Amino acid sequence: MAMRWILGTLMLLIGLATARDAVAEADLAVDLELVLAVDVSGLIDPAEALLQRQGHIQALTSPEVIRAATSGPIGRIAVSYMEWAGAGHVRLVAGWHLIDGLPAARTLAARLASADIVSGQRTSISAAVMFALPLFRDNGYAGTRRVIDISGDGPNNNGLPVLAGRDAANVAGVTLNGLAILNDRPGPLGFPVLRDLDVYYEACVITGPGAFVLAAQGFEDFGAAIRRKLVLEIAQISPSRPPIRRVIGYDCLIGERQLRDWLTRYPSSP
Repeated sequence: MAMRWILGTLMLLIGLATARDAVAEADLAVDLELVLAVDVSGLIDPAEALLQRQGHIQALTSPEVIRAATSGPIGRIAVSYMEWAGAGHVRLVAGWHLIDGLPAARTLAARLASADIVSGQRTSISAAVMFALPLFRDNGYAGTRRVIDISGDGPNNNGLPVLAGRDAANVAGVTLNGLAILNDRPGPLGFPVLRDLDVYYEACVITGPGAFVLAAQGFEDFGAAIRRKLVLEIAQISPSRPPIRRVIGYDCLIGERQLRDWLTRYPSSP
């Protein structure tokens, strides 16, 4: 199984590296190709998952985001939206949509509003990244930049280690940005939370030119945080707040260790 994962990852990287240098002339030029990758794992209850979806809908149609999307040198961006949990639960909710003004943004918002939210077990940031990377291939767009926006409330604890996803994005020339949802509430049966999740994202997840992490103080703050993050991503502006200090030697397998310890106490949990 491990060897299949390694071989599959190598093939993905080779394909992405080749595709990066072979953009079709017919591809539409955009300032940014952006994949929004949203966590719907077990620690996020249905009400919180809905807050995330609504936060993206409101942000994508906000005057600030529309202004940013249409103010670049080309004046348009392309956006797709996916939701993820464990390695076996990654789902494309809305494929690529061109955003060149409010009507186009409303079309994407309507697609998101009409789609079901399907939660899953475990948290695999690496699987989300590996799923997102091929979305840039042959998508009909030629972006000046390519970015995956990972938002979530917990560390990687399933599938490949998180650094495998980060390394794959780095090889493919895709920037990973992070929105860490800080939440002190324990999960089911006392499943642990990672209180310095923003530092984890800084040390273990993000990569690429200008990559950054923002923190949302709970799900109630998510809408405002994602709106600000989208504006910064689209306009290629670094956050005004000081960057999170990287912790040398941070344990990027802390999520896997948390899950293993928890399953020792509750071995019958799914």
